[in-house]
Amino acid sequence: MRGIVRRHGLHTVCEEALCPNLGDCWQHGRATVMILGNRCTRRCGFCNVNSAQPAAPDNSEPARVAAAIADMKLDEVVLTSVTRDDLPDGGAQLWAETITRIRALCSDICIEALIPDFRGDPDALKTVFRTRPDILAHNLETVPSLYPIVRPQADYSRALDILKTANRHGLIAKTGIMVGLGESFSQVVEVMRDAQVCGCSIFTIGQYLQPSREHLPVRRYVEPAEFEHYRHAGLELGLPLVVSGPLVRSSYHSDEQSALVRRLKERPHLA
Repeated sequence: MRGIVRRHGLHTVCEEALCPNLGDCWQHGRATVMILGNRCTRRCGFCNVNSAQPAAPDNSEPARVAAAIADMKLDEVVLTSVTRDDLPDGGAQLWAETITRIRALCSDICIEALIPDFRGDPDALKTVFRTRPDILAHNLETVPSLYPIVRPQADYSRALDILKTANRHGLIAKTGIMVGLGESFSQVVEVMRDAQVCGCSIFTIGQYLQPSREHLPVRRYVEPAEFEHYRHAGLELGLPLVVSGPLVRSSYHSDEQSALVRRLKERPHLA
């Protein structure tokens, strides 16, 4: 897997974000490919991706991504990207071309598009939505009160609007948060309630781990039993699937998620 990624000159969040699940996911035919380079125009307090002036988009990247995924013979792929506030469309057109090219080479693959907020631009969002990824994911990341320190250039209401719009377009909406940054149990439940109201089908919860001394510190290591309480609370709110555990990450593809996506895709309005 690593050799194919290098040969095609790609980036993966698995490596860039120091994901603890890299070995498990790659072994099971799952990977998270990061497009639009590896430099982000935003600087979130939790993220290990490099924050610097990015290079111009590479128009050959969609074809290279599709070829690499075909070589990997993946069953499931998560596409994500750095945030490109320097581009007029936030990179939406390159997003759309990448999904289209993957579909052309790998018609049966499950594609999850874990998108940035595109500054809430409705045209940019529609550009991606029209490609019909199997899952449209956009992470809330944390509770609203922590946005100023965790992701100061993002907006909680805008993130909810993206999930709501994805659901209105008939897409399977997914979101996730980290815990251990100073949030309360009730605040996490309230975020799950907001996600459920927006039509989210999949919600992930994982432990925040500090990537370096320059990043936000871990305020608390959440016990496994509390993750289970979160899962039950989300299901009681009406979320179809809540994947909750210390090492769960937003791009994590569980067997439960794969089964849920197959069921939801059979609904008439998702055909």
